Amino acid sequence: MERRPLPRENTLLEALGIEITLATAERVEARMPVDRRTHQPFGLLHGGASVALAETVASVGGYMNVDPAREHVVGIEINANHMRAKRDGEVRALATPIHVGRRTQVWDVRVTDEAGRLVCVSRCTLAVVPSTPEGSEKG
Repeated sequence: MERRPLPRENTLLEALGIEITLATAERVEARMPVDRRTHQPFGLLHGGASVALAETVASVGGYMNVDPAREHVVGIEINANHMRAKRDGEVRALATPIHVGRRTQVWDVRVTDEAGRLVCVSRCTLAVVPSTPEGSEKG
């Protein structure tokens, strides 16, 4: 299966500084800075930024498990527990599949700090949906 490069320009990945460092069907890794782009008003990593990172790596993993000429994946549910505050540096995400089915996928995502301490744990459910001609998505 040929994989188109994932667009980064003018996306949330670009806005938050998310960089995918590894992408396979069994494992996706990424990093994200903890800075003004990802802070909440009190100077800590925003929980929503952690969730955006988690859904990003899960979705990339889902993409690696479908035929992109016929299907794509969309997030349908995500939950997250925030375990540790973070003020600066970066966080890293590791996504691994729990279930890869014909119509749904479930991914476990662990977000850690530079020392490997857990910052956020998340589970993301994806729907596998048929691709439609560019720009004609309905929903």
